[in-house]
Amino acid sequence: MSEEITAFHEAGHVYAAIYVGAKVQSVTIDPDNDDGPNRSGDTVVIWDRRRFSQQDLMEKGAWVALAGPVAEMIHLQKPFHPAAIAEWRPDWETALECLAGISNIQRRFARLEQITIELYQAFSQDHHWAAIGAVADNLLAHETLDQEMLEEIIEPWIMDA
Repeated sequence: MSEEITAFHEAGHVYAAIYVGAKVQSVTIDPDNDDGPNRSGDTVVIWDRRRFSQQDLMEKGAWVALAGPVAEMIHLQKPFHPAAIAEWRPDWETALECLAGISNIQRRFARLEQITIELYQAFSQDHHWAAIGAVADNLLAHETLDQEMLEEIIEPWIMDA
């Protein structure tokens, strides 16, 4: 995966996390692969568990997990199914785990597909896509962004949302 594609993928995770009310501690397109699985990018999301119900937390977690693949789809202009791309498997599995409260597997898959469609429609709007692009551009310039930098980059877009 190229750095540019990785930057848009991680930017999708970042924007979705901040948009739904989480904080992003850091994001990088140059991860330290000796502390976990081999990956081309990494986003560290912090959830305030007092702020969200368990159900909201799980739903928002699925949104954030699928946001990376969706941003990549839009950037590449190729709407794939998130479960069909090997590099997206960890994101799909995370989203699937987040919705474990939906016991019927067919309904769980249907919800994941619905979230993917909703994200695709939202991220296709100029306002949201510009924010994702701003994060991706900064990632390409700096490789790693911390919470303060991300809030500064995204604040103008969130304030107008």
